[in-house]
Amino acid sequence: MKFVDCLFRKRERSLSQFERVQEEIFLVRRIRLRFFIVIACFFGIYLVISIRLIHYGQQGGEIEAANGPAQPSMVSRPDLVDRNGQLLAIDIKTYSLFAEPYRIIDVNETVGLLSKVLPNLNRDESWRRLKSKSGFAWIQRGLTPRQKAKIMTLGIPGIGFRTETRRFYPGGPVASHILGLVNIDNQGIAGMEKYIDQAGLSDLRAAGLATPSSLEPVVLSIDIRVQTIVRDELQQAIQRYQALAAGAVVLNVKSGEILAMVSLPDFNPNTPLDVLKNDRLNRITAGTFEMGSTIKSFTTAMALDSGLFQLNTMIDASKPLRFGQKMISDFHGKYRKLALWEVFVYSSNIGSGREAEVIGIARHREFLKRLGLLERMTIELPEIAKPVEPHQWKKINSMTIAFGHGMMTTPLQTAVGAAALMNGGLLVKPTFLKRERVETLKHAIRIIKKETSRDMRYLYKLNADIGSGQQAVVKGYRVGGKTGTAEKVVDGRYSKHKRFNTFIGAFPMEDPSYVILTFIDEPKPEAGAYYATAAFNAAPIVANIIRRSASFLGVVPDFDQESRPIQAIAVVGE
Repeated sequence: MKFVDCLFRKRERSLSQFERVQEEIFLVRRIRLRFFIVIACFFGIYLVISIRLIHYGQQGGEIEAANGPAQPSMVSRPDLVDRNGQLLAIDIKTYSLFAEPYRIIDVNETVGLLSKVLPNLNRDESWRRLKSKSGFAWIQRGLTPRQKAKIMTLGIPGIGFRTETRRFYPGGPVASHILGLVNIDNQGIAGMEKYIDQAGLSDLRAAGLATPSSLEPVVLSIDIRVQTIVRDELQQAIQRYQALAAGAVVLNVKSGEILAMVSLPDFNPNTPLDVLKNDRLNRITAGTFEMGSTIKSFTTAMALDSGLFQLNTMIDASKPLRFGQKMISDFHGKYRKLALWEVFVYSSNIGSGREAEVIGIARHREFLKRLGLLERMTIELPEIAKPVEPHQWKKINSMTIAFGHGMMTTPLQTAVGAAALMNGGLLVKPTFLKRERVETLKHAIRIIKKETSRDMRYLYKLNADIGSGQQAVVKGYRVGGKTGTAEKVVDGRYSKHKRFNTFIGAFPMEDPSYVILTFIDEPKPEAGAYYATAAFNAAPIVANIIRRSASFLGVVPDFDQESRPIQAIAVVGE
């Protein structure tokens, strides 16, 4: 029995040793498995890190701005081109510099290094932003590729770049008031840029359809060659007459297309630092003025169109008109009865007042309203002023408005009204977009008879031949027009020394194609001259513009037509 017990104990010990060996083997295998799992995890982590590092390397070293603001929609805007396809505005790629302040090691050193590359950097503001230790801060936007490359070589930790879209205007300030400008997020805030957004670009952006390939260029009505000439002439005029401001618009009388529009001082939309200054106002559409004797064009047309007056109808201008303490007199009075054509050529305030008196207050106001001179104009530009008229028209209001005092309207509205007098009697809605001939009739309303338009062309040409418009004459182009010298209101009174001068010119007068309106604000007499009225400054500007731009406008000089009477009747679309 003892032998048997001994055998059993030996067998149990053998089994226990075997089990222990098996347990040790199992434990080793578990440890080895865990080891391989740990190695695999580390390998996976380092693989992900390596892939991200490679990705960052391909992105040119930019940092992930995970904590920064959401990137604004910087999709493309359509190019703007003139009527001949000349580029006026285009999107270009730029770089915007940002920082993660909490990663900046030395703020002073960082600002110092950046300011060497970016001379316009606001050092104090940048220092304040970087010192905040926030997650994200803009440093400067709109950098060039060269500036980006230089900053990259500095090796500053905690800064990076975002690629953005910036609007670029090749002509700089040449057409600034027409084109307008965009904000830093490439959204239109003025001019045609804002019109494009309101006309559907914003909706396309929201739908994700505003891609470069889907946006056709927007063709404007302007001719950049004429635009450049007009701006150059106005710049010279401001210097020559020491004026505060000047402006001009060139309008196709048959289509309503605006070929050029300039208001000086202007601004550079590429660097619009001065855009909010008061004197940068677009005076052509957003400024209202008493337009002086140019308004007599409409008074005369109203008189003729009424059937109550003919060109030879006699009007008493022998003595001033009195209204209590107020008196209406002529600048160069003839002190006699004048024929209607003489009232126009001699620019008689008395005669114009008499015409309005015969027509009557209600019909006078209705005629000006029909011309669009009393209501806010509707065009593509958002910068549009509302004309100013008396709250209640009395007899004296009607008679002073007849010669351009007591009512304020925009220069563009005045030009559009004059175009209707020249084109056969149709008021054509103006536009800054290229318009096909067939579209003209959709935007035209007859306001005067064809015969009235014929008579007004005759009077414009006559005034250029023997009246105040002689300085606007350009041989070969049969120019006609009307001057306007308005005294400005200073401290509630009309000033004898501060004037707003205008001239409306049209050519060629046998069948006018274009109207040009110029104005000059507070001009001084030219060296050696005594007068500073419109005949001596606003009219010569028109002559210079026509002389330099007529060939671009497609008007060929014809010297044989100079002495022929104006009899042709131009009718838009007929």
